[in-house]
Amino acid sequence: MALDIVLLAVAVVAVAAAIGATAIASRRGGRIAALAGRLGVPAAADLELAVSDVVARGEEADARARSAGEDLAALADLLPAGVLRIDDRRLITYANAAAHRLLGQRDGSLPRRTVIEAFGDHHVEQLVLSAARDRPAEAEVTLRQVGRPTIALYAMRSPVGGTWVVFEDRSELRRLRRIREEFLDNLSHELRTPLTNIRLLTETMERDLAQADAPRHIRDGIEKIDVESGHLVLMVTEILDLARLEDGPIRLVLADADLGVVATQAIERLEVFAAHSGVSLVSGLPADLPRVRGDEERLTQLLVNLLHNAVKFSMPGGEVTVTGSPRSGEVILSIADHGIGIEPEEQELIFERFHKADRARARGVGGTGVGGTGLGLPIARHIAEAHGGRIWVESELGRGSTFSVALPIAGPGSSGGGAA
Repeated sequence: MALDIVLLAVAVVAVAAAIGATAIASRRGGRIAALAGRLGVPAAADLELAVSDVVARGEEADARARSAGEDLAALADLLPAGVLRIDDRRLITYANAAAHRLLGQRDGSLPRRTVIEAFGDHHVEQLVLSAARDRPAEAEVTLRQVGRPTIALYAMRSPVGGTWVVFEDRSELRRLRRIREEFLDNLSHELRTPLTNIRLLTETMERDLAQADAPRHIRDGIEKIDVESGHLVLMVTEILDLARLEDGPIRLVLADADLGVVATQAIERLEVFAAHSGVSLVSGLPADLPRVRGDEERLTQLLVNLLHNAVKFSMPGGEVTVTGSPRSGEVILSIADHGIGIEPEEQELIFERFHKADRARARGVGGTGVGGTGLGLPIARHIAEAHGGRIWVESELGRGSTFSVALPIAGPGSSGGGAA
């Protein structure tokens, strides 16, 4: 009996062991099948070879990634602009050769430094922090380093974390701008003074000739000198104006501007020119036109340029009208003429500096024969955009043109003066 019990126990243990071995084998088989599935090979495949193949492919991918990184680094070193990569701790993790050169650092010394250590300027650090919060930033900064270089800096967050910073040296450009400003100031004095004197002399001679019995060709010659000297004065003034407008933001003395007053001043300034051309200037602005937030002097200059352009390309006996109306928070000023019109393909180009639609327009068709520099319309565009407005033209050949300017209506409580 005891022997039977022992044999039964041995059989139970054997069965349990068999069941355990079967369970372990099943689990192992499941794991192997899962691994084969993840490797993308059949369950019956040689897993050792499959794993070796995956490892080889991974090593190849790593090599390609290192090669691509080295290639991009070599490309970045060819750039004249400095390139930095900054992590979220504000530590530099990458810097190209130009970055070291522009910041006066030896090669390879910038990585692991902070932004403050590299630039020595808290303003740059604030720009990087702004970019790290997904707000791309750009600025021109004069660094507190030997020579005080001026850099233009651009920063934006990387889609994979960290921030990219690109910067370039603007010191030479700023020096050239200063030289140009000095040249323009000298040009203004050296050209305007003699031209003003010529105009005064011709006006005096015209008055004297009106009382004398002078031949007609002498009178015509004096009048031509007056016209051409006026053209030169206009050209010098426009060149200087545009140069200053393109140097940076226009300084505006802001107030609630009355466009009726602006139009009256502009028309008065061009009455003589329009009369010589045989063209009438008419203001059709309503008395209740909303005021705009703007600089009256600059807005008068804008309107003078548009009126001058309209008169210049109108036929003798024609009429140039100024109209206006409020529309969706803006005032639309329109200057319409019945002149020669503009080719459709030229209408987007006429606001570019020195552009003229054709030689007929350049010579002018008004009675004075005064042409243009091609700068009046670009100046008008700069002024309109500085006021937060826009400018455009609608024209038909042989029927005339209408130039329109949209300016924002002044808001409540904005009557005080200011500068922008």
